[in-house]
Amino acid sequence: MREDQIVNPWRVKATGSGDKTESLNYIKVIEQFGCQYITKEIVEKLKLCTNIPVHHFITRNIVFAHRDFEKILDMVLKNSGNFYLYTGRGPSSQSMHVGHAIPFLFCKYLQDAFNVPLVIQITDDEKFLWKNLTYENSLFYAKENIKDIIAFGFKPENTFIFTNTGFSHRFIENNLKIGKSVSFREAAKVFGFDENFSISQIEFPAKEISPCFSTSFKDIKFIKENSFCLIPAAIDQDPFFRLARDKANVINGRKPATVYSKFLPDLCGTDGKMSASDQNSAILLSDTKENIKKKIMKYAFSGGRDTLKEHREFGGNLEVDIPYHYLTYFLEDDEKLKKIAHEYSTGAMTSGEIKKICVDVLANFVESYQEKRKLVTDQCVSKFMSFE
Repeated sequence: MREDQIVNPWRVKATGSGDKTESLNYIKVIEQFGCQYITKEIVEKLKLCTNIPVHHFITRNIVFAHRDFEKILDMVLKNSGNFYLYTGRGPSSQSMHVGHAIPFLFCKYLQDAFNVPLVIQITDDEKFLWKNLTYENSLFYAKENIKDIIAFGFKPENTFIFTNTGFSHRFIENNLKIGKSVSFREAAKVFGFDENFSISQIEFPAKEISPCFSTSFKDIKFIKENSFCLIPAAIDQDPFFRLARDKANVINGRKPATVYSKFLPDLCGTDGKMSASDQNSAILLSDTKENIKKKIMKYAFSGGRDTLKEHREFGGNLEVDIPYHYLTYFLEDDEKLKKIAHEYSTGAMTSGEIKKICVDVLANFVESYQEKRKLVTDQCVSKFMSFE
């Protein structure tokens, strides 16, 4: 990975130069982390395992990398074992943004495709430790984000959502065994810890690793004993799960498998990922259509040319155009996307026109989501968090 590219669980940046046209080099990320590409052979195997179409995140190379995903698919084809899904969310704001939706949309697809259990870890402790939040704010954001997550449509009878502050003591055995096996030197190498980190921050990774193993969920009836774990996540989370695979033998567990997605970039350029900390660079799941329109039209980095004449002659640059990037995530119709790509890249479609299409697509997604979010009550939260 080039010297100034940073990809870790707490920071993602393509370059320190401030060049918004500088995209993350995912080839270098894979080389650094040592995971594998999702190949055509794996996609064909996935088709054999399910009765629904392969998700466009995979066919468009948005979910692009993995560790042992093919082993999970082989197990399904041979009917030789069980697995559950594990993902998470660090609640640092009252409303999630559309980038946060990506792993949950993909988890929803996997749960429906394989009819498997899902556990969702809410790392309210992590955000208290890393962000300028009070403990009370961390708990409040956790509850609001749990409601956000439920709105994606997971099956309550097969989904368990938990906060670290409320549940992690129940997998204290795994937590301690894993933590004991990791030296500070090893943790510093994997996560970049130094003398400026608090002792609680240094201890935290064991809590994110523990749910990779079914023995952490002895209280959850629908998690079968000795099940494999499949983790859909953004690629920056790989250091946690690479270490989990290394330490599986410490608790006689099975190495977790992973599938990794690329980052949804922020409005300002392709050099990083969307963050809720700057609301002008993020599309929030609570935004109105007018807010979305204002943000896209005013802030979305364009791959269009400097003049209309140049644009008609040379076309738009799809590699850096943020509205086009967003359409690859949220416009499910392949033919429409292909037509837009052709017209924009040849200059037949202007930057203003592709922005308007992007506004409509994102607004439709967010408004549909908001209708579902309104239906989530405190009783729904209790049902998803119950383990008795």
